[in-house]
Amino acid sequence: MKFWPAALFLTLSFSAADAATVLNRGNGGEPESLDPQFASGTLEANIVGDLMTGLTTLDAAAKPIPGAAERWDVSQDGLTWTFHLRDETWSDGVKLTAGDFVFAWRRLLDPKTAARSSAILWVVKNARGISAGKLPPAALAVRAPDTRTLVVQLEHPAPYLPELLTNNSAQPLPEHVVAAKGAGWARPGSYVGNGAYLLKDWVPGDHITLIRNPRFYDAAHVRIDSVTYYPTADSAAALKRYRAGELDMINPVPVQQIDWLRANLKSELKVTPSLALSYIAINLDDPALKDVRVRRALNLAYNREAVTQKVVKLGEPPAYGIVPPGIANYHGAEMDFRALPYPARVAQAQSLMQAAGYGPGHPLRLTYSAFSNPDSRRLAALFQALCRPLYVDIDIQITDLPVLMRNLRQHQFQLSSASWFADYNDASNFLDLLRGGAAGNYADYRNARFDATMDQAQNEPDADKRGALLAAAEKIALADYPWIPVRFAVQTDLVKPSVKGWVANVRDYQRSRWLWLQK
Repeated sequence: MKFWPAALFLTLSFSAADAATVLNRGNGGEPESLDPQFASGTLEANIVGDLMTGLTTLDAAAKPIPGAAERWDVSQDGLTWTFHLRDETWSDGVKLTAGDFVFAWRRLLDPKTAARSSAILWVVKNARGISAGKLPPAALAVRAPDTRTLVVQLEHPAPYLPELLTNNSAQPLPEHVVAAKGAGWARPGSYVGNGAYLLKDWVPGDHITLIRNPRFYDAAHVRIDSVTYYPTADSAAALKRYRAGELDMINPVPVQQIDWLRANLKSELKVTPSLALSYIAINLDDPALKDVRVRRALNLAYNREAVTQKVVKLGEPPAYGIVPPGIANYHGAEMDFRALPYPARVAQAQSLMQAAGYGPGHPLRLTYSAFSNPDSRRLAALFQALCRPLYVDIDIQITDLPVLMRNLRQHQFQLSSASWFADYNDASNFLDLLRGGAAGNYADYRNARFDATMDQAQNEPDADKRGALLAAAEKIALADYPWIPVRFAVQTDLVKPSVKGWVANVRDYQRSRWLWLQK
């Protein structure tokens, strides 16, 4: 494991009378990368959201507001968006231009980059063809007629575009730095951003420190001088550090201690409804799991009510579909067995497994990958127990989050814990994960009818008709059982009373620029 040297940045100076304010955040795990195009998880998004600002950005309540673009115009047909950039610079003093967005988006979609979230920009004309290697990156329908104007043409109307553009993957990149440093540009000593903070140092497995960026366009209103992110993969250990005063905020909290937290830290505990799904990915490339009878049996046997009411106990709705409740303009589909009593589900699952050739003398042996978190371990053990009556022996493999995510992307698993937190409030953000070839399609699910229905929905301008088509696509996917939906997750945080400006929101993004500390 490498230790990157501390960066040489423009630093903020403080007089002896004015001590620097430092916010210590428990961030759930070690980030894989701080390159926006490879930072695909929520914990990376927290850090990159402090370092970078896209055309739009998030306010304190995680709603989209102007960012690098101070305003924009939309054509009457909703297909052409013209963004007018504010006069700002990168943290090294070089002017930020519309060309930095063109460069970044072409890089994201270029198959040679192998970016993990390229599908986020498939709404842009020609983007999917570029991702598939059918068109050159220069064919992307994004142009910069001058240094402060960016014109974007879409494949179909997307009223949610301002929210989508807050995503990591849509951030600009400093072309002059990436061209000189290559992949090493996103490390301390080389990192150049346009966000509220600068990357000072990164000690893998220990901490990441950010300091205030004096060249940020709204630097005058940033009140915390330094932010330290700690990779708190063990939520129980994070709670101990929080109680000892070492951390000001942690996410997530150990759900095994939720009753104690409600009794003793009620005012500091934040449990927030979220647009998120916790699920078990099924590798459809695996010979044993190609059989839809096996996948349906696993779905039947998973006792979602027991998990949500007796184990996790956060008030999360059990998931019998893919898209969470509360998504705009959408009424989703559900699996057909929801009304079936659990004993009847198990009996049906046993019959399916027997029809597939399994039984007491011939069990199916599968491996389940789980994250190295106490709560993830508990849920893995429960899943193992639920599968035994189905003649399925589960071998649990515990791994660190970066390894688990790599294995998911490379389809090197049989069953695996997974989750998705909305990038924007639209059903397509969840359903697009199951498109053939999509980066988030860990199951390697491929159904031409599903893809065609999704395409039809995305080209439908009427919101109600579009929602009905998306629901039809969800129904197609649910009948194929590429996942085991578990629960529509809530977000859990602990926040010290001294941290001000924290606003509950369905995405649980808390940009450090909006927070302050009150002694």
